[in-house]
Amino acid sequence: MQLNNIKDEVSTMRLHPKDNVGLALTKIKENCSFENVIAQENIPAGHKIALVEIRIGEPVRKYNQTIGFASQTIQAGDHVHTHNIELRSFERLPETDLTNNNSANKTVSKSLCSGETATFKGYLRANGKVGTRNYVGILSTVNCSATVCQRIADNFKEDIMVTFPNADGVIALTHDSGCGMSIEGEGLALLQRVLTGYAEHPNFAGILIIGLGCEVNQVSALIKKIDPNEKHHLRTLVIQDNEGTRKTIEKGVTIVQKLLEGLKDLQRENVSAKHLCIGLECGGSDAYSGISANPALGAAADLVVEHGGTAILSETPEIYGAEHLLIQRAVTPEVGKKLMNLIHWWENYVEIHHGSLNNNPSPGNKAGGISTILEKSLGAVSKGGTSKLMDVINYAEPAKTKGLVFMDSPGYDPVSVTGQVASGANVVCFTTGRGSVFGCKPVPCLKLATNSPMFNRMDEDMDINCGEIIDGTMNVQEMGSIIFQQILATASGELTKSEEFGFGDFEFAPWKIGAVM
Repeated sequence: MQLNNIKDEVSTMRLHPKDNVGLALTKIKENCSFENVIAQENIPAGHKIALVEIRIGEPVRKYNQTIGFASQTIQAGDHVHTHNIELRSFERLPETDLTNNNSANKTVSKSLCSGETATFKGYLRANGKVGTRNYVGILSTVNCSATVCQRIADNFKEDIMVTFPNADGVIALTHDSGCGMSIEGEGLALLQRVLTGYAEHPNFAGILIIGLGCEVNQVSALIKKIDPNEKHHLRTLVIQDNEGTRKTIEKGVTIVQKLLEGLKDLQRENVSAKHLCIGLECGGSDAYSGISANPALGAAADLVVEHGGTAILSETPEIYGAEHLLIQRAVTPEVGKKLMNLIHWWENYVEIHHGSLNNNPSPGNKAGGISTILEKSLGAVSKGGTSKLMDVINYAEPAKTKGLVFMDSPGYDPVSVTGQVASGANVVCFTTGRGSVFGCKPVPCLKLATNSPMFNRMDEDMDINCGEIIDGTMNVQEMGSIIFQQILATASGELTKSEEFGFGDFEFAPWKIGAVM
């Protein structure tokens, strides 16, 4: 990664020659000088410092992109943040380079692609799909069956599971919806897409769906939406038809026991990396995300795509302001229009609910130096690498197109990742600057730290330290190759930090939309 370092007593970085702000790599003390600029105040690490005077109303530029406008005249050396930068509507120019350091991603390393086919050891299913894990799942159609689902799963703890070495576990995936909603509404359709996607997911070798009986989200209606080729491992129970709670739990335990016994002969086998479908997520971002973990993950995503796999980028509100960079990479004008239509939908959605897309960044993002959604989005899109944007899909819709795919979702990580898994992701890569403890059964989740101090502080939760890019010991492409290799190892069964802690039972969070009645 080539950066224009401001070489003086202060560790500060100018990301592009045309930027009018610099990035503080460490805390800047008042009166420190560099590039003929004197710091006018103490500036926290990760935050921005004005390199020139920026008059009121003038654009603030970082990554050679507009990240906001000066709400007051900013003097050279001032701290630039939410107190003196604001969001305004403006025509986003077709500037193709996110940052000059990311331009290296346009020539992806071919070291793994020159006559060498990357492989991993996965579970090859009868329908040709490949799982990276081997779970039995218990899905609730409605909140009313959630307790029953959980009680059944509670019967299969570690002492029982040791007798099933080929099974990764039994998990109950419950939610707080499924009734009190329109039977013809988008809310129900969305929930059914999620449940269908999970029922068909190759990381499940067995599925038990449990309903109450009187809910809007009927078991019988849900089953009709599941691919007939996916139903061989599917069982159902309805509490009202099985004489209540206790007997349903007893029957459920028997069913799960039989499903587990059917897994004994399943073995991992060597398969092509074309079967990888990775979810690209960021949460708890900071100002380092856009120059370390996110572009490094983008380089890894490019490698996945080059090997014939799929990468799912999502979180529509978090790419707001940088959508033009993705649209320019759309494989067809129609794909670009799909993404633009999502942007317009979200603009209308937040207006109806008296919100603002600049509500994101979160308080943690702001503490980490991100001032506006425009600034955050520029880092967020870099997770998608430089590959062509092949398709834009709805939340939890199956990702049937190989390559880079954008899936509509909110920016709330559990909701977004739930959609990615439903769309087919079999490995999730989660970048974080503030720190995350996220997991998402039945899919392994790799957490990529943007900076070394956080990685060292939370090393039990972080899988890869992308802060080495900031430290200068590794570049984006090298880190991307490391991430790619770790994706292959994880897909082959190596446990992630979140799996070691057992995360993922409570992070199932389908997107709730529409009236609750």
